[in-house]
Amino acid sequence: MFKLYMKPLNLLVITLACDLKQTFAESAAKTIVKTYIREKNQTIKSSYRLYYHVAAPVGWINYPNGFSYHKGEYHLFYQFYPYDSHEGPLHWGHMVSPNLVDWVHLPTTLVPDNSQYFSDCTVYYNPLLMDTESESTIEEPVLEENQNLESNDDTMAFHKYGNLVLAVAPNGSIDLRDPKVRKHGDHRYDVLERQTEDTVDETGYFSHSLLYRYSNIIMNWEFLSVHAESTSDLGYKWKYTDLFELNGKHVLLLYPLGMDPQGDRYKNVHQAGYIIGSYNNETFEFLPDLHYQELDFGHDFYAAQTTAKDGKRYLIAWFEGRDEDVDGWSGALTTFRELELVGYRLVMKPVEAMINLREKTVWDGDIAKNLSIQFNKTGELLVSANFNKRVVLEIKGSNGGEQVSLRWNPRVRKVVVDREGDIRQMEWLPLGSKVWRIFLDTSSLELFCGEGEVVFSTRVYSAGSWQVTNLSPQVLNVVAYTLWRSVPE
Repeated sequence: MFKLYMKPLNLLVITLACDLKQTFAESAAKTIVKTYIREKNQTIKSSYRLYYHVAAPVGWINYPNGFSYHKGEYHLFYQFYPYDSHEGPLHWGHMVSPNLVDWVHLPTTLVPDNSQYFSDCTVYYNPLLMDTESESTIEEPVLEENQNLESNDDTMAFHKYGNLVLAVAPNGSIDLRDPKVRKHGDHRYDVLERQTEDTVDETGYFSHSLLYRYSNIIMNWEFLSVHAESTSDLGYKWKYTDLFELNGKHVLLLYPLGMDPQGDRYKNVHQAGYIIGSYNNETFEFLPDLHYQELDFGHDFYAAQTTAKDGKRYLIAWFEGRDEDVDGWSGALTTFRELELVGYRLVMKPVEAMINLREKTVWDGDIAKNLSIQFNKTGELLVSANFNKRVVLEIKGSNGGEQVSLRWNPRVRKVVVDREGDIRQMEWLPLGSKVWRIFLDTSSLELFCGEGEVVFSTRVYSAGSWQVTNLSPQVLNVVAYTLWRSVPE
């Protein structure tokens, strides 16, 4: 699966000096976007608009980026196109939060001119963005990408720095994308992806995760190694590689394109997962211990980003949309999760601040077979059961629309999320707790099993208020809450 090696190489860097302030053209472009968003927001339909999931104020959103902590606030950037509910020239949105739950919109950070802005990261020790730029368009995509800087004057008014940091990969490939900067000791490292150009057949492409080191982000870059290289068993292209340490091991997050389904696994169009291994900071080698594992087993989870604060590692991912595009917007981001490594399992659980969203208790006690719990647009359920028996929950809207069945089969020990016959399922081996924690928003469902060993993130488009019915051949114990709105409408 991997070829792992080290190959030092000095990199030519082009340095251009410029002022940190926005230019008049940049300021004018952002004003146009701000005015459009303010006016368009008044026409957005709220049928499926989420209450506590980050979304763009209008238009189409996809990948989260630049997730970081700076001066007492979490910063989250995201790619979006404000002028339609489908993909277009990518802009950069920006939100801030004190706790990963309560979010406020800031002005649009980047507006494209002749280039599109793709994936980026925040440089930890300085309020800079490092992003991938390309002159490709939706109609004419080309593999010509490079890394650039966006500076800010500490008012979060970001400005194109005019500095081409990395233009080509060591082998001359111009497909170089998805920077992720991390700090170790006195050095800072950047992990990027490169796709080879060996063939025009995308199934024959190979993807590499590259490691650079720099002492100054504007100059003095050094290519260190290809620390991970995929062959066809992990797709034809990797995206958004992230490398970090948890509990004495290293975790390599990656998002392969083009993996074929294998039983219950890899059933989504694109995959999101990780490899556990060891990393040698002297030889720059990543040595995998286990094969690739999926992060989330639901229908609509992709392109996660992580950041660290006070020794904890947090994650957010794209929550792809479907039916809301007719309402003037599309897509959202998942709830924020805390990552833990238990043995060789990466577990995800909701961040602690999620409990602050609990508005009122709507149920606390047993619920017999065929009885239902009613919510409005949001809900959280803590479900306890005898998992030696079958568990079946039916979740649907009071006025119709899509519905989901959550099931547990003790014979095969699998959790099943069945959305209108489109099934995702996975074996669940609890570490301790056997409680299901279910989050419902206007058009989404997230199921955390036990300590977060198995998680499903799925968009669901039901009409009216939520109705959760126990169809199990047993009595369940349920504590259920309605939840506050924590993101702007």
